[in-house]
Amino acid sequence: MVRLSLVGAVLLGALFVFGCGASSTVKEGYPRPLVSGELLKEANLEVVWTNKVPMRKGETLKQLFIAGERIYCLSSGNYITALSGQKGTIVFSRELSPTGLPVVGWELYNDVLFSVVGDKLVEIEPQRGKELSANRLESGAACAAVRNRSYFYTGGLDKRVHALRADDKVGLFRVGAENDSAIVSIIADKDFVVFATDGGNVVSFTADGPRQLWQFYASDAIVGPIARDGSSLFVASKDTNVYRLDIRTGKLIWKHQTAAVLDKGPVVTDSAVYQYVRDKGLTALDKVSGKGLWQLAGGVDLLAEAGGKAYVITDKRTLVVMDNKKDTQLYSVNFAGVSRYITNTQDSKMYIANEDGRVACIRPIKDR
Repeated sequence: MVRLSLVGAVLLGALFVFGCGASSTVKEGYPRPLVSGELLKEANLEVVWTNKVPMRKGETLKQLFIAGERIYCLSSGNYITALSGQKGTIVFSRELSPTGLPVVGWELYNDVLFSVVGDKLVEIEPQRGKELSANRLESGAACAAVRNRSYFYTGGLDKRVHALRADDKVGLFRVGAENDSAIVSIIADKDFVVFATDGGNVVSFTADGPRQLWQFYASDAIVGPIARDGSSLFVASKDTNVYRLDIRTGKLIWKHQTAAVLDKGPVVTDSAVYQYVRDKGLTALDKVSGKGLWQLAGGVDLLAEAGGKAYVITDKRTLVVMDNKKDTQLYSVNFAGVSRYITNTQDSKMYIANEDGRVACIRPIKDR
């Protein structure tokens, strides 16, 4: 089947845009809203925008990414659509790669998007979606790539972090953990790089060469991506602990032991750390002290945080609003039509979708 052209995709997307605001009225020929406007209003929420992304017959919406001020929607056939985070309008829509190739990470640096697609590091111009470069990674990719002004850093299947010169992608050096464990996550600063491994290592080295700055050991594998917040790093381990580390020294600031083995990384916001605990739900921790604020049975992930409230999606497809200060559940909204979502820590907007490609942005009514 022939793909829609860029212009055709934009026009099609425009036809699907409907109803900014919380109205639940469905016009003939328009897709039904993901969540009833009346239900949202009861929870003090409103719809900002709704759209439907173009996909081929038989494709489903696989994943959402946030990069900068845009939402990127990836189909099961690796068709990528960029939506304006403010209005939901389609910025570009194009085939990213052949069906079946894994897409790992989606980052924006200096107005250039980059991702690892299959075994290639791909750079994309964010206004039209034009591919700028695609360079094969000889060691493959075990995690998302990151970059700073001078280098890309990729986690290879050879259990090494590879530093590639940003301009031409020439490999300059590589770094591994002393126990030869696999790389699970990397972050990059202008002066240093930190990576975590499935052997429990968190290692910092200088950005321009393989000189170790510090190393922290957990007693089991680090899981999920490292989360950075200012001068601190937050990591979760299969040893059941969430750790807060000083980014410059690697010294432990606090650790919080959970009730089960962890298999996802933490989410960090302005006021709290949110950690999914298998079979227990979502736990909220005070960011400063590491003490528990609340635990929501069935909670799966944070959608957004605003005004001391956490908006949590559950395994029953409901949205639960938690008061972080009072350890109280305030509202619950039926999210039966929602099967895709992305965590947003930038502001209070929540981005939800279903596998058919309907995407919506909602927010607290008082947050204008």
